[in-house]
Amino acid sequence: MSVSVATLRELRQSANPGIWWGAGIVAVILLAALLAPWVAPYGPNDIALDQRLMPPSLQHLAGTDELGRDLFSRIVWGSRASLGVGVLIVIGAGTLGLFIGCLSGYLGGSVDLIIMRVVEMLMALPSLVIAMALTAALGPSLMNAALALGILAIPYYIRVCRGQTLAVRQMNFVRAAQVMGAGPWHQLRIHIIPNVLPHVIALATWHFGSAILSISTLSFIGLGAQPPLAEWGALVNMGRRFVLEQWWYALFPGLAIVLAVFGFNCLGDGLRDALDPKAAKRTLLG
Repeated sequence: MSVSVATLRELRQSANPGIWWGAGIVAVILLAALLAPWVAPYGPNDIALDQRLMPPSLQHLAGTDELGRDLFSRIVWGSRASLGVGVLIVIGAGTLGLFIGCLSGYLGGSVDLIIMRVVEMLMALPSLVIAMALTAALGPSLMNAALALGILAIPYYIRVCRGQTLAVRQMNFVRAAQVMGAGPWHQLRIHIIPNVLPHVIALATWHFGSAILSISTLSFIGLGAQPPLAEWGALVNMGRRFVLEQWWYALFPGLAIVLAVFGFNCLGDGLRDALDPKAAKRTLLG
């Protein structure tokens, strides 16, 4: 019998109560992104020059920018860009990392040796610096930044999936499948990948927050989202010029980034503890 995915009861009994804080924050952000046309009172690029650089008020909850655009609306619409790119990075890196990592752990030998040496070499590189170089070479844009960050995230998924595959491969149900004549692809597809997948989901949830922070960083330095696209890092970049007098311009997009990263990190940590009680116990005991 294979290892089951964490049930709702296991999540409820998780030693890390932050999972529920994280789930609540993530749910609010996802709903805001999905319902942006109804949540945002204005369009993301509605210009009103007579309302430029207005402080927060009932009419403009987060104030306005230098073109009179409503910042709250741009932050809500910007959640679509930030979360959308995060989804592309996590799904792309997670899918490739899952396949390569499970294959490496299952086959072992020279294949595993070569893959892990490449992984270790890539993990030794400063990821953000390499992402900046790749994005600059490809051309500043949100999609090119996502591509660079996705490629650099693959080694982390490979390493996690390989370790879990080595553990699952030694379990009795996998050995029983081998004795009954199941081929390598059948073992990977039916027994190994489904049991590695929960750990990948936990890692992906944590990585989502990191991806949002990284893409916001690249947008902040001008290598990610380009004007007039509303994206959190780009909004902070535009607001830094007015930070001494119009404090709200950079503050509220920055708070959106902090809140999203905090929520996904709490959710990822909670999922990890629920899926690996031993790790949670080690964390509590220090």
